[in-house]
Amino acid sequence: MSSPSKRREMDLMKLMMSDYKVDMINDGMQEFYVHFHGPTESLYHGGVWKIRVELPDAYPYKSPSIGFINKIYHPNVDEMSGSVCLDVINQTWSPMFDLVNVFEVFLPQLLLYPNPSDPLNGEAAALMMRDRAAYDLRVKEFCQKYAKPEDVGAAAPEEQSSDEELSEAEYDSADDAVAGPVDP
Repeated sequence: MSSPSKRREMDLMKLMMSDYKVDMINDGMQEFYVHFHGPTESLYHGGVWKIRVELPDAYPYKSPSIGFINKIYHPNVDEMSGSVCLDVINQTWSPMFDLVNVFEVFLPQLLLYPNPSDPLNGEAAALMMRDRAAYDLRVKEFCQKYAKPEDVGAAAPEEQSSDEELSEAEYDSADDAVAGPVDP
């Protein structure tokens, strides 16, 4: 096994051993989703996003590709594609960083300190600079609409496995259907 693939495996295991839920996309270790919670002291607190991570063959010498799957309102995140404008990922990546740094430092910093002067979402950047209260409200609306913890699993239904446990609400509704009259 080459050094980059050992490092990829080690970093992925470290991420999985932390408090992050990781869903593998394929059998390999290069593509996966991470459930990311908005930082406590931010407007994004309470929101949960599904982040797609793709590790290049040259990882850790080349940065991972990351993007939000469910919508987020942020000047430095493209609303349509979910791609992220973050220097440490795009330009200044170093093999000293690992996947845990992305989710414990880089993304929380991005959400805590948006940079409207280098936007991927021009509307969010303009609103943030023009009317901060309206911007804050829009961020909270997006969190409530697109980043509820129970919705993260539904963000990409084609990726869900069929053996997932039913939520309590689904379980209760399934019981109601069984309790109805039986056809003869």
